[in-house]
Amino acid sequence: MAASPSSAAATATATATSGTAAPSGGSVGAAGSPCPLPVVFDIARGWRAKAVEVPPPADVQAEDLEELLRQGPVTLACEIDAKPAGNIGFLRVWTGKPGRADARGVLEAFVDAEKGTSGATYRRFTSGGLAGVEVAYLHTGGLPDEAKKENALAVTTDRGPVVLHLGGMDDEEHRAILPAFELARNTLHTV
Repeated sequence: MAASPSSAAATATATATSGTAAPSGGSVGAAGSPCPLPVVFDIARGWRAKAVEVPPPADVQAEDLEELLRQGPVTLACEIDAKPAGNIGFLRVWTGKPGRADARGVLEAFVDAEKGTSGATYRRFTSGGLAGVEVAYLHTGGLPDEAKKENALAVTTDRGPVVLHLGGMDDEEHRAILPAFELARNTLHTV
């Protein structure tokens, strides 16, 4: 859900990209990588990827667990942790079922499913033959005076949609890890 522009939203848009991608520390997505995915992309040096095991919907008992594992039309598939590189944050990869979904629709549904978002600004991008949509937005997490910037992107593949979401502890951490998001976006391609 795109909220009406505000000064905070304008700031989120203006700082959506730092213009500098992080140095590569390898890639994820291909068979044999920590997270086999419908896409492949480079991860920042020092970051660590780990596949997320998601139980079938009938086995998920707690609503909170369901909320952590599924967001809109996609399910959490991989977490790439910045802590080993000295930052606090994650690049999370979400995947969905094959179908007729378009990247913008998937990304809007992803952002709409997250409580406390505002100021979403969407833009198109291309990488490795893939056309996708990126969003910069603010997330309050229930505390309006503590809004923090977040970024996500979506692409669709024959194997289903993929969303990459970058979230840091606060705006300072977000700025520090944004180059890892840019590296992933710039190197993204299908398997």
